[in-house]
Amino acid sequence: MRVVLGVGGGIAAYKAVLLLRLLREAGHSVRVVPTAAALRFVGRPTWEALSGEPATADLFDDVDQVAHVEVGRSADLVIVAPATADLLARASSGRADDLLTATLLVATCPVLMAPAMHTQMWQHPATVANVALLRARGVHVLDPADGRLTGADSGPGRLPEPEVIATTALGLLRPHDLAGRHVVISAGGTREPVDPVRFLGNRSSGRQGLALASTAAVRGARVTLVAANVEAPAPSGVEVVRVQTAEQLREAVLAAAKDADVVVMAAAVADFRPAAAPTAKIKKDPGGAAPVIELVQNPDILTELAAHRSSAGQVVVGFAAETGDASGSVLEHGRTKAVRKGADLLVVNAVGDGRGFEAPTNEVTVLDGSGRVVTTAAGSKQLVADVVWDTVLPRLAPTCAASS
Repeated sequence: MRVVLGVGGGIAAYKAVLLLRLLREAGHSVRVVPTAAALRFVGRPTWEALSGEPATADLFDDVDQVAHVEVGRSADLVIVAPATADLLARASSGRADDLLTATLLVATCPVLMAPAMHTQMWQHPATVANVALLRARGVHVLDPADGRLTGADSGPGRLPEPEVIATTALGLLRPHDLAGRHVVISAGGTREPVDPVRFLGNRSSGRQGLALASTAAVRGARVTLVAANVEAPAPSGVEVVRVQTAEQLREAVLAAAKDADVVVMAAAVADFRPAAAPTAKIKKDPGGAAPVIELVQNPDILTELAAHRSSAGQVVVGFAAETGDASGSVLEHGRTKAVRKGADLLVVNAVGDGRGFEAPTNEVTVLDGSGRVVTTAAGSKQLVADVVWDTVLPRLAPTCAASS
């Protein structure tokens, strides 16, 4: 696929370098079209080295190729990141005074703009009107993220993370095949308190669950994300329920699952918790014995969901993070779990040694309830998420609209 990446002249232009790399690693050809101001933040050699294509802001470069028309007309997707207040204003008024705005005027493919600017600029009535006009014309304009800005200021105006921009933009080319569906996804790792300052936990970052939520939302679903100790920002347009412990996660997932078409248990849920957690910090006794902490089992949420579905057509998907040992391989342990848990699908992945947890990529094998391999996937967590949804889709009951 041919992507045009427009880059506006803001400090967040450095994040567009990461976005370019994500798009290239996903197999897309990318032509970077920066503004003249953008080239003052990130130079032309960087864009050309990473894209393998020329990067220019000038309408008078490549005149014989009619670049001001052909760049936009040949694109399958246009992404503008960062879209500054000035660039939004020029685009909304139909200006064509550089290669990027000329490209926007001739592009007939989906266009996504990711704004980044100071909070007061984003909230100014002129910017609000420009964004509304662009959206009315069919341009997809993301809301900026809320957080630390340049300098000491904080508020809405941060460029969304490159992964969010890439997933949302590429999703514009996908059919909304999850439209009308409610999906519930758990993500992250639970923490079981030992005392007020210590806990039993795991290495899950929650990024696979966030990718599942993001791709489901892009594909049209209403998404409820039950997030256990997830530090990365949640995708826009997703309802988020934040929890800490396994019991809190169980309550939140069961409540949300009552009207869900799909429940995906991607969170790493602690198998055990301390039988009791003191209300004061456990003190070390110099020269004494270490304290003994009694553990009890946490409930098996996935098995409970599979056994007590809210509707006959509800699809339940589990995740199993495994390590091989003397008693069996990762896949063998996964097959045993698939049969025991009773879920429709079990996504098995190896963890440890830089794999799975805390890594940007994942490698999974998807099993059905009998332990049979349905499909495999390896690559970015966004790619894995799309494979999981592609596998879920045929198992969904028809919606009322589809069956009428």
